[in-house]
Amino acid sequence: MRSTTLQEWKTTGDYIKVGPCKHQVFVKQIGKADAAPEQTLLLLHGFPESSFSFHAVVNGLAKRFERILLFDMIGYGWSDKPTDNYSYSLLEQADIALQVWQHFGVKGGHLLAHDVGDSVATELLARQVNDLLPGWFDAGFQTLTFTNGGMVLDLAELRIIQKILLSRYGHWLRHFALKSIFKHQVKSAHGNDKLSEAAIESLWAGNQLQDGHRKNHLTIKYLNDRKQFEKTRWLPALSQVKIPIHLCWGNADAVAKIEMAHYLKKHICPQAQLTVMEGVGHFCQLGSPNIWTRSVNQFYDKL
Repeated sequence: MRSTTLQEWKTTGDYIKVGPCKHQVFVKQIGKADAAPEQTLLLLHGFPESSFSFHAVVNGLAKRFERILLFDMIGYGWSDKPTDNYSYSLLEQADIALQVWQHFGVKGGHLLAHDVGDSVATELLARQVNDLLPGWFDAGFQTLTFTNGGMVLDLAELRIIQKILLSRYGHWLRHFALKSIFKHQVKSAHGNDKLSEAAIESLWAGNQLQDGHRKNHLTIKYLNDRKQFEKTRWLPALSQVKIPIHLCWGNADAVAKIEMAHYLKKHICPQAQLTVMEGVGHFCQLGSPNIWTRSVNQFYDKL
């Protein structure tokens, strides 16, 4: 398959306005707009990424699902990256996800997430478990797949830059948002599995849009929400869920290490299926798209 560029990805997408401040969100719908929830896949990307991170796997996913819906969360990719009137809270990102899905008439579907998308997914899952999802989303989530994300913050190996961004000095890093530093951090987070220069360039290009590389101290605030809600809201919800859960993890990840997936399987959701992707790093769908697609689809094929 010929490689897709970030610009080409944009040309086959669209924009909608959501939220009280009418922020602009970049969206893509692939396949049949009237597909049933059982044939609908909802994707949530990671940090510092965008929906483009799924560009090498959507064709493989489309062989299994009739409809795929992706979007760039606020602060990422081609979507708005406001400095005012947005908190970058995971709860707010979950609200945006629901508004996007409502716009497209989605009543439910299979939810697949990566990195920060995992955290948004656990908030959405908590709403389903507590019967707090809107009435129009009456089919709910059919299954949940989590891939390489910091779902247990105590076990996460945060990079130095991430720690500084989270501190009171984080905003000063906008003056040092250099490509060389970004590339080093991406490679360090990805782990032992080598990430191509093209993949790193695409992450940098997406991060630069609307000066996003100077706003990472805002988007990374989601980790503060993990501190606040992880043990009291999100992990308890994950332990109570009745739908099929898939933990699909690359074991070369240096940030969300494989120990995190094993912890979730042992202590939180023992009923979940655990798939370990050997030698696969953090940005798994970018670095190892064939292994990732095969691993994900094998779970869906068994349903």
